[in-house]
Amino acid sequence: MAELTVSVVSADAEVWTGAARQVVARTTEGEIGILAGHEPILAVLAAGEVRVLTPEGTTVTATADDGFLSVEHDRVTVVARNAQLA
Repeated sequence: MAELTVSVVSADAEVWTGAARQVVARTTEGEIGILAGHEPILAVLAAGEVRVLTPEGTTVTATADDGFLSVEHDRVTVVARNAQLA
């Protein structure tokens, strides 16, 4: 199964980076799910959780305040003003 490379960062620190099968995040337009092969997108984050399903089947959850999420070439970047592992 194809994988994503995911980075979750806050204004002052890298919160989590690694491989993933799926990313789910809350945007101002609603919840979005990202899988490998997703078309490029830039979305505005709403405060809430970012859930990352790793290739091993574990879920990494981070809380994130306002920011953005970008997807390009199976790379997902979440940049939030404040973010931390839940």
